[in-house]
Amino acid sequence: MFAGVVFATSGQPVQRTWGVAAAGGYLLAALAAALWRSRGREAALVVALVGALGGPLAWQVTFGARMSKVGEGALKVVARSAILLVQHGTPYLPADQISRFIDYNPYEPAMAVFGLPAAAGLHGAAGNPRLWMGITAATVLAAAFGLARPGSALRCTAFALGSPVLALPLTTGLTDPPVLALLGLALACAAHPRRGVQLAGAIALGAACAMKATAWPALPVFAALLGVRYGARAAARFVVTAGITTAGLVAATASASVTAPAALFQNTVLFPLGMTRFQTSADSPLPGHLLAATGPAGRWAAIGLLCAAGLALAASLVVRPPACARSAAWRLAVGLTLVFTLAPDSRWGYFVYPAAVLGFMHMTSSDRGPWAAAQTRSTAMETLGAASPHSLHHSGSWW
Repeated sequence: MFAGVVFATSGQPVQRTWGVAAAGGYLLAALAAALWRSRGREAALVVALVGALGGPLAWQVTFGARMSKVGEGALKVVARSAILLVQHGTPYLPADQISRFIDYNPYEPAMAVFGLPAAAGLHGAAGNPRLWMGITAATVLAAAFGLARPGSALRCTAFALGSPVLALPLTTGLTDPPVLALLGLALACAAHPRRGVQLAGAIALGAACAMKATAWPALPVFAALLGVRYGARAAARFVVTAGITTAGLVAATASASVTAPAALFQNTVLFPLGMTRFQTSADSPLPGHLLAATGPAGRWAAIGLLCAAGLALAASLVVRPPACARSAAWRLAVGLTLVFTLAPDSRWGYFVYPAAVLGFMHMTSSDRGPWAAAQTRSTAMETLGAASPHSLHHSGSWW
């Protein structure tokens, strides 16, 4: 149904192509799952992947020259940012060299990594940032599902890639899939009891934050989760590791911006807030955008509401922090929804973030393991009966 709506309502040829192909693929997948009892689920996964991802991408490769490239400007921005990084040590153009909105680069510096193959001289599919974003997203998702749902990682990864949440952004050339995959991995790791796994999640989240600011709200949410489950020191380690990872990647992919940060600030902060000479083309009729469209006062009001939403999320994490990964996923999804609703310049496509977070949560949640709510020490003592504190400490049953 969603794919059919995209086909019927979208004005972009690349989205309409995806809509008709995906609708057919999902319909055939549903029939396969319903009618073929022995192998229907596996067949449905393959058919959905072909219809929603393989078919539209093959169509673009074959007939791309005849199709409008509307919606693929993000790929051009990433490819150009990589060339600038190689030549000038920063993926951003200075203000005096910007003559249109497409010259801005709203992404964090590490996003330019996906354009390095093209900057190195590769052409065709090998030089397309979308290929490397897709490979990265699939690899990271497999690791996330392998941790949160062992034994079903391959099937879950195929399902996620074939769903509209990832298939549509990958087909239309958006930059969100690798960031979404890193958020899933960070969430799975943050709920894990092992310190090394938690730090791996912090590194994953730090990498996501170095690619796109849409990952930043996850840091306080996951830190609050760790604080409840494993204490303040675990939360502090997570925040520090994520911060060091982000800072290191930013310094490595925008070394020139360390001493001259004006271009980075203008591209990644002022442009998304609509405070530059040329405005972003994102004009979805969301409350924040409608308010900002009324004039400077309305734009500042939208920014104020956005800040208020951020403070409300922070306050909720202090007053009632999430006690399990399921609660953290819901808190993050609500926070992201508020941010994208109130942002002065946003688009409908950003709601793929809360959809992905909730989707990952539902595919991996259970009543036991890292997704279950943390138990108190007294509850654990009651459950284990006569077990001594010494045995509790060594069995790892505090939670």
